[in-house]
Amino acid sequence: MKKIWTATIISLLIVGIGASITLPLVQANPAMMIQQYQVSPEILMPGDTAILTLEVRNGETVATQTTTSGSVGDTTTTVHTLGATLDDISIIPAQSGGKQIRATTHYEDIGYLAAGATIEVNFKLIVDANISEGLYFPNAKIDVSGGTDVQYPLLMKVSNSTVDLLQTSVPSKISNGGATDIIITAVNKRENAVNEVIVTPHGDNVDFVPSSYFLGSLAAKTSQDVVFSIKPLELGAQNIAFDVTYKNGDNLHTSNLHVPITVIQALDVAPIITNFPISITKGGSSRISIEVYNAKTEKITGVLITPICDATVIPSQYFIGSMDPDDVFSASFDIYADTVDYGTQIIGFTVSFKQGNEYFETPQVTKSFTVVSGPGQSYQSSGSSTTSTSGSNGIPQASGLMTCLTPVILIIVVIIVGVLLYMRWKKRRKA
Repeated sequence: MKKIWTATIISLLIVGIGASITLPLVQANPAMMIQQYQVSPEILMPGDTAILTLEVRNGETVATQTTTSGSVGDTTTTVHTLGATLDDISIIPAQSGGKQIRATTHYEDIGYLAAGATIEVNFKLIVDANISEGLYFPNAKIDVSGGTDVQYPLLMKVSNSTVDLLQTSVPSKISNGGATDIIITAVNKRENAVNEVIVTPHGDNVDFVPSSYFLGSLAAKTSQDVVFSIKPLELGAQNIAFDVTYKNGDNLHTSNLHVPITVIQALDVAPIITNFPISITKGGSSRISIEVYNAKTEKITGVLITPICDATVIPSQYFIGSMDPDDVFSASFDIYADTVDYGTQIIGFTVSFKQGNEYFETPQVTKSFTVVSGPGQSYQSSGSSTTSTSGSNGIPQASGLMTCLTPVILIIVVIIVGVLLYMRWKKRRKA
């Protein structure tokens, strides 16, 4: 009987103890993580500001966890959510030599983040001026209420590389006649693209067309040529400059290029007179030959030669049209001395042309000739010979021809007379 009571008491104790014990709850900390991040611009420059975007994720795959507790024959089921409360997200600065990459703010009491959910937060970053280029690792720090805090290193790169300008085709000497095209090249030496690239020329005594050139975006490690037309306003040494402005993200940067040039008095488009009259018979005519040479490095259009003289010149203008670089074009004019007085006369020629959207006219190239009563003469550059000009009836004048033949006729007459005298003397001697 004693044994039965002992067993009964022990059984009651076991039941009582079992009723007061709960099965242990197994609940892992929420798996907080930085799922991804982005820095804009992706490569920083000293003095830049940037936007850092973090995507924070609760990495748990299920939303709840179920646990069971209870006594023998009596159990209790408890469902636990696996979300978490985010107390704070901040950026721990990265630094070198006292210079930092730092965030301007942090986020407090963000709230609850369920399992599998994400939240996106943005930070404004400041890169100190004069910071050394290289790799930096600021840390994203997440404080989790009732869980494990998270620190995640963020890779950022600082580079001193810039967008530069190069003088691809800029002559050291530029003619003051018309305009000259030059080529400037914008080179992006950076490992990331830049945007809103604008090249602007400057010069006190120079006009530029266009006044600025918008390139837009320029990809990493690429270049683009820009053509400007320069029209000098004064002779002598000039200093021209070019600025390139561009944005790395939202940060404006500038580089510049200075180019010395000398503006000289030269005709790179000009009439060259190859045949002209030294003298013209009053009422007669002569021919003038001209060559127009385009010494420019670009095409010109609407080329027109215009003679300027008191005498009658036909044609009154000579239209050439377009000329490519290094083209030479020949033209001829007939000049009539029927309406001018005796003595020295002057004839000039100008060449007008269009380059781009602007018109230009060369200074006059002049020559003088004399109106005479006798036969005239012309200079020919090719053979350095002289030719007689015709009279008003278009026929070569006889006086000039007789002047040339008179000595020959006299010699022939003398020879004939001499032969006749010799024959007469010979006959008398035989008789």
